[in-house]
Amino acid sequence: MSGTLAVGAFTVNSCIYNVDGGERAVMFDSLRGGVLPDVVGEGTHFLIPVIQRPVILDVRTKPREIPSVTGTKDLQMVNIKLRVLWRPVVEELPRLYKELGTDFDDRVLPSIGNEVLKSVVAQYNAEELLSKRAEVSERIKAELLKRAKHFHLTLDDVAITHLTFGREFMRAIEAKQVASQEAERQQYVVLRAEQERQAVVTRAEGEAEAASIITRAMEKTGNAIIEVRRIDAAKEIAGKLANSRNIVYLPGGGSGGGGGSGGGQGGSSPGLLLSIDK
Repeated sequence: MSGTLAVGAFTVNSCIYNVDGGERAVMFDSLRGGVLPDVVGEGTHFLIPVIQRPVILDVRTKPREIPSVTGTKDLQMVNIKLRVLWRPVVEELPRLYKELGTDFDDRVLPSIGNEVLKSVVAQYNAEELLSKRAEVSERIKAELLKRAKHFHLTLDDVAITHLTFGREFMRAIEAKQVASQEAERQQYVVLRAEQERQAVVTRAEGEAEAASIITRAMEKTGNAIIEVRRIDAAKEIAGKLANSRNIVYLPGGGSGGGGGSGGGQGGSSPGLLLSIDK
């Protein structure tokens, strides 16, 4: 009895198969000419043992990174990596399996990816790859979509994830940046010198105008303008001395002839300013 149940269970188990979520099945039938044109969806299905064999294929979106080393329009070598989110066209799974097998992504994506990268990058200079990165990415995506369609693949997203140049180009970029900074510094020095020159010219013009005014005043008033300036200078010096604590003023002394003669000639000496150091 147990042997009969075991044989029955084995027979039932060999006549059914499961297709999980995110997968599809393609049926190979040895009596009907190989791969059948129908795509089997998710769930549990029946098959004819020995004659039929299901091939389970993953149809979920998967990432793939495609590296490539290629040359730009100005003959600079660039190392570029492309990230592709891809999935197979479900309706074309029988044809895809028949033509490429189950590892169709390994057969197709690296090949068409390198081909498109080389053809698109060759149309741009090295600097344009940096300044027009979004445009380059869109062109690569458009070309890849056309090429992948021939192999029954759909690309959900294409983006450049890595972009580096050779050492010589990087050294040239650094030298250019240094030269640009030096040029800006020299421009600043020239501008500063020009401003200083303008300041000197303005100051000289002011002094010349002041001298001209003084000359005209002296022509009208004689030495009066000089006396006024002398008085102003004396006031300024007196003000500074008055505020200093270390300055002492000694008034001058007077001298005369013999007492009662009245005919002697008298004189006086000027006062002194003494600086007392503490």
